[in-house]
Amino acid sequence: MKIDLLDKNQNYNILLAGILSIVIGIGIARFAFTSLLPSMLEDFLSIKDTGVLASINFTGYLLGAFLSIFIKDINTKVKLFRLGIFLSVVTTMVLALTTNETLWFLSRIVAGFGSAMSLIVGSAIVMTKLSYSDKTKAMGIHFSGIGFGIVISELLTQYVLIDGTWSDAWMALAVFAFFSGIYCAHILSFDKEQRTDAIKHKVSKDMFTPYVKLLILAYFTAGVGFVVQATFFPDIINSLPGLDGYGNLGWLIVGLAGIPSAIIWMRLAQKYGSVNMIIIAFFLQIIGILIPAFTNDVALNILSGALYGSTFIGHVALFMHHGGHLAGKNPVVFMGAMTAAYGIGQVSAPLYSVSLFQIYGNYDAILYLTAFIVSFGIVFLLIAKKFTVNKR
Repeated sequence: MKIDLLDKNQNYNILLAGILSIVIGIGIARFAFTSLLPSMLEDFLSIKDTGVLASINFTGYLLGAFLSIFIKDINTKVKLFRLGIFLSVVTTMVLALTTNETLWFLSRIVAGFGSAMSLIVGSAIVMTKLSYSDKTKAMGIHFSGIGFGIVISELLTQYVLIDGTWSDAWMALAVFAFFSGIYCAHILSFDKEQRTDAIKHKVSKDMFTPYVKLLILAYFTAGVGFVVQATFFPDIINSLPGLDGYGNLGWLIVGLAGIPSAIIWMRLAQKYGSVNMIIIAFFLQIIGILIPAFTNDVALNILSGALYGSTFIGHVALFMHHGGHLAGKNPVVFMGAMTAAYGIGQVSAPLYSVSLFQIYGNYDAILYLTAFIVSFGIVFLLIAKKFTVNKR
């Protein structure tokens, strides 16, 4: 078979572009901030600034998630997806060129919106374009882009930091995102305008059954569980006695563990059911959250990173695929609704984290509270299992 990387109708090109779009919108526009956090904290940022910047970034993500609920036209999705890629590139470049506080705040909220367009709308386009009869495994490959995003942004930033500054690293990321974004915009589009009457589907309140509402509540707790380590993980590790300097290694492990996790979780979901796998992922995530609060052992804290990377990416893949499956012909509706709930958790967690850090001067109380909130995700899903639904 002849390989043509510019053929926008080949499944492998669609998956490659989908992965790259996640690398740009999530790995660079979001997670590179975590990778560069230790360097920026040494220079001009404070923990309070970091928490606020993270919160407004997720506010932008939340706004994008809400917007995605109402996007039913595939042609509009393509336009907004391209806008998301463009905003991810521009906002990354802003962080490279200035330290103006106002511009940073504006940049982070706009970057959050771009991330939502890249992930939610981009995933819907990928799901629409793929020609496989069963797209479960393919979407698992697609969501591996989150892990690749962390690894690529981490390796690129650490390479630049050998001789350069954190602002140089932001610029390198922006250049990478620019050229990758051109490819994504080309592949994740259609040869001609699609007939909108064939793909518009009515959104009804009846779609949001008690089961779906519990699923959304559980995804809120997953958002809380995600955001604390997504924002502070390298600094959490560096702050432990004897582990200063291990933070970025731990963050690299997060990404490496995340790359195969979506594929593994999706395969397990096919065999044992999505809800059962989400519950197991919650248990493992809670263990990972609590490890740094109980020990400064290097191996265990590296394990914390591996548990975090594998479970939060697994949650994204499992929740969004399951929501898309329940939604039938309009997957972006549930993807958007669930991600909106996830976003509320993302917005709130950095704010209580900053408050608790200012009171106690360490991350322990933050980790305890986060683990407590995440445990409710298990409760919600155990209740949800009492409803008769297709658990795949």
